[in-house]
Amino acid sequence: MKRYSAFALAREALRDHTGWKRAWEKAQPKAHYDVIIIGAGGHGLATAYYLGKNHGITNVAVLEKGWLGGGNTGRNTTIIRSNYLQDPSAAIYEKARSLYETLSQELNYNIMYSPRGVMMLAQTEHEVRGYRRTAQANALQGVTTEFITPQRVQELVPIIDISGPRYPVLGALWQPRAGTARHDAVAWGYARACSDMGMDIIQQCEVTAVRQEGGKVTGVETTRGAIGCNRLGIVVAGHSGVMAEKAGFRLPIESVALQALVSEPIKPCMDVVVMANTVHGYMSQSDKGEMVIGGGADGYNNYTQRGSFHHIEETARALVETFPMISRLKMLRQWGGIVDMTGDRSPIISPTPLAGCYINCGWGTGGFKAIPGSGWAMADMMANGRPGPLCAEFGLDRFRQGRFVDESVAAGVAH
Repeated sequence: MKRYSAFALAREALRDHTGWKRAWEKAQPKAHYDVIIIGAGGHGLATAYYLGKNHGITNVAVLEKGWLGGGNTGRNTTIIRSNYLQDPSAAIYEKARSLYETLSQELNYNIMYSPRGVMMLAQTEHEVRGYRRTAQANALQGVTTEFITPQRVQELVPIIDISGPRYPVLGALWQPRAGTARHDAVAWGYARACSDMGMDIIQQCEVTAVRQEGGKVTGVETTRGAIGCNRLGIVVAGHSGVMAEKAGFRLPIESVALQALVSEPIKPCMDVVVMANTVHGYMSQSDKGEMVIGGGADGYNNYTQRGSFHHIEETARALVETFPMISRLKMLRQWGGIVDMTGDRSPIISPTPLAGCYINCGWGTGGFKAIPGSGWAMADMMANGRPGPLCAEFGLDRFRQGRFVDESVAAGVAH
């Protein structure tokens, strides 16, 4: 892999940029791999990367039915935080956040990580009590957060109206080292590093069936032929239930659309991420000046990747109450992504009933922030054949045992 640097940029400028190589190779499928990962999004690519980096497993193929990063990885609002209440959640999200901090240097690819801080507004007395409790739990978990006053909120976000007519701001849970990153760059950086290790990234290769013999996975059938493997990882987000059925088992998840939009670009006015969970809207400002806005998931199961006008209206109305200055902004574009939701709003990183087959899904609306930690834990499980400490609590068996990692209420919102 040719390293990117200021010197390389200057050198290529002198020769009309003719010396750049492909970021990752356009691979053709081989007959057999040690490991196949289905899904070339952030979680799948991170799994492949840490299989190579941490465990020396490089005979790996990452199969993608569309294009690399074209699913939820390229369709989210880029928020990174780890201030969850439950210990297993805080552990894996904090692992991801800490890995994000040095990921640009590790991958030699600028993911534009910005630790600008994330605040979750408390706009009811119930939220005040809940976030104070979370701040205490985070202190025990080693996650740096604090509950701040309305005056401190106003200092950090001058454009906010803390005395809103229906939901005044009573404080906020503040994580100063949380922030955002460029979602596409995360996928591209991992893909480049995987390709450099000799892994095959195969796009336009849809898996149509999972091959098995004697209760053990032996490979997959794809639109580009049969491919054998010793171990299989399913990391396909909103289509996890569909892929699980092809492997012969069912998952306790449902898929719904989550929508987002961005405004026209304006001058810098907000340099933190703000989440207003009572009215259910969240907002940050991109490097280009656009206000990046998101809200709640659809209330019905669907697989659409388009937005809908009623959600735009609900989210915009909610945020205008807290940020009156955005009322005259024009919407630039909108989109949707397919998220896979579990009953307790926590992920599944687990072996499956099919031996040699492992699954990573159920991140709901919080998948992007977990990518490095998720890949680290999934790779460890696939390499060793058993869940490691980061994902031990997120097994499929918890639904049969009633041992939930309940973030549906504890986190206030699953974003």
